[in-house]
Amino acid sequence: MGRWGSPLLILIPWACLALIVALRAWDPVPVQLLRELAFDTYQRAKPREQNPAVSLVRVIDVDDESLARLGQWPWPRTLIAQLVDRLTQAGVSVIGFDIVFAEPDRLSPGRVVKSWPKTPLTEQLMARSEELPDNDKVLAATIARSRVVTGFFITNSQGTRMPALKAGYGYAGADPVRAFFGGPGAVATLPEIEAGAKGNGSLNYFPEQDQVVRRMPAVVRVGTQIYPSLFAELLRVGQGAQSYKLRSVQDGRAVDAIQIGRATVPTDADGRLVVYFAPRESVRTIPAWKIIAGDFKPDEVEGKIAVVGTSAAGLLDIRATPLHPATPGVEVHAQAIEQVASGTYLLRPDFSDSVEHIFVVVLCAGVILLVPRIGAAWAGLIGFGGAALAVGLAWMAFTRFGWLIDPVSPALAIGLVFVVTTLVVYFRTERERRQVRSAFGRYLAPALVERLASDPSRLRLGGEMRPMTLLFSDIRGFTTIAEHFDAEGLTAFMNRYLTPMTDTILANGGTVDKYIGDAIMAFWNAPLDDPGHAKSACGAALAMLERLKVLNAELAEEAKKVGRQHFPIAIGIGLNSAVCCVGNMGSQQRFDYSVLGDGVNLASRLEGQTKAYRVATLIGEETRSLAPEFAALEVDLIRVKGKTAPARVYTLLGGPERAASDAFKALDAIQAGFLVSYRAGEWDAAARALAKLREAGGSELAGLCDVYAERIAEFRKNPPPAGWDGVYVAETK
Repeated sequence: MGRWGSPLLILIPWACLALIVALRAWDPVPVQLLRELAFDTYQRAKPREQNPAVSLVRVIDVDDESLARLGQWPWPRTLIAQLVDRLTQAGVSVIGFDIVFAEPDRLSPGRVVKSWPKTPLTEQLMARSEELPDNDKVLAATIARSRVVTGFFITNSQGTRMPALKAGYGYAGADPVRAFFGGPGAVATLPEIEAGAKGNGSLNYFPEQDQVVRRMPAVVRVGTQIYPSLFAELLRVGQGAQSYKLRSVQDGRAVDAIQIGRATVPTDADGRLVVYFAPRESVRTIPAWKIIAGDFKPDEVEGKIAVVGTSAAGLLDIRATPLHPATPGVEVHAQAIEQVASGTYLLRPDFSDSVEHIFVVVLCAGVILLVPRIGAAWAGLIGFGGAALAVGLAWMAFTRFGWLIDPVSPALAIGLVFVVTTLVVYFRTERERRQVRSAFGRYLAPALVERLASDPSRLRLGGEMRPMTLLFSDIRGFTTIAEHFDAEGLTAFMNRYLTPMTDTILANGGTVDKYIGDAIMAFWNAPLDDPGHAKSACGAALAMLERLKVLNAELAEEAKKVGRQHFPIAIGIGLNSAVCCVGNMGSQQRFDYSVLGDGVNLASRLEGQTKAYRVATLIGEETRSLAPEFAALEVDLIRVKGKTAPARVYTLLGGPERAASDAFKALDAIQAGFLVSYRAGEWDAAARALAKLREAGGSELAGLCDVYAERIAEFRKNPPPAGWDGVYVAETK
């Protein structure tokens, strides 16, 4: 168990194996279809062999050319009678119709004349319509002179006429009627046509769930009466047999064989023949028009079983088979007849389920036991070798014995168990790396997470003291904005704001600590070293302000399109650099990677004071000293709430390029002169310098200028006490 790491881990592969065994025993439809697809692959790789020259069957095809030559379907029954006569004269063994003659022929003269316009002549003909020839009687008489098998369709409608039963049944075992597919009623051929036929069989296919025809019922059920299928009836009549013999098992709940004349046909439990398809051969098919026109050689059909059906696309008798997605239905009947005649069968032996289960359990158990001991590579080689063995043995069983042994279940089971077992072992051996990704994926850019995961030694778990730069940001007037949204709208708004801000922080190497309502807390130089952490943080703050401009433009445009008032977002950002304690902090039940220290509190206070000074950013003196190349103006000496020592604070206005510009240098000089006069209590000089600052700083410093103008006015009325050091005491956070 030590190799696995915990009892829970060792249970996962065994639970997977138990699930596979249970699923295979249940055998739901998707599993069945997967197995059938494997058997289809067998047939495509090795279809049934046949010699077209000695084929027992001829397909008389009502194809598109026959319709073009002889007219639309259905043809007059006299034309069908002519076809039967031609085939009979040519010496066919038996003729089967994959067609149901369920309604009287509308083209019979006695019926056609009734639809003609009334004239003296047509009225005379209508009066003698009973004396006119009847096409159905012509066909019935022709069939009575021939060896013909008619057809019917099983339906779910009750109260229909039962088809004529032309053969008897005997069975070994209990009555197997409940084992067969069927329905309560049928659409049968007209009684007068059916009466002269030597046989009568079902034309139903009962395809699989994916609508592929793989099996043909040899026997079906209409109500409680057993009937043969068309292919079985053609074989019976062709051999001159009078009855069928069924072999039932499981107290009549299933059958395993049906005897048709001299042929014993193995079936599945439902009495269906698994059809072993051969490639379609054109020599076996004769267009119907050639038979009617006499344009064929009699020896082509002499002694053969002729099956009449349709391949014309408009007649909708096209089926999917394992060998071809579009096969005429009549071809399936022909294939079944030839298969029985050749004595070539596909069987799923009784022991197949047991063998497949044992193979799956033994190989999967071996994989589970071997992976943690010899490694995934060798265990995988053994496991997949076993899967290959299962496929090979199944293929050999098919080619040599016609057995349908499932190669898919063992192969998939072994593959699935191997993957699960390997993942469990991988989880154990890679736990530390995944823990790092889980802990820091929320805070760091993906590239930084991968750096930590690839070398976890970079990370010290627990608290450690290190110099850091902290960032706090907040939305100005958020309460007012929130009042104009419902809960869902406010959530969408916040997500829209926090996403680009977070992306900007991560892109500049920062770690997002937490979101506090509309506020963001982030820090630099942990968990990975960043010697230029103050510069990275200043760059992030400036980038956040630029990204905010883009976001405001997008939101304004969206609000305009929907006719909604736009509320521009303004934020304040506070930056401070200090030595802090950073690490996994919290309780044993829950912890987060976070930072603590006095410098954190100051950064938060600086963000709050951006409101009081009406600037977008305030940075601490240490941050300023670590990022001297950035454009920043000293704002004030301030004693924030909860602090006794004053802090020198700056507003961040731009990057190194702006800091190097003459305009900024002049602005910095004006601000410095203003502060000297202000702190000296020279209010007139300070006011003059403030006017210059307002002009040079424009809208960017207008708010700050207003703040100092208000202070100067107040100090003129109420001068500060003697010895005032120029420090402003903040009354709020």
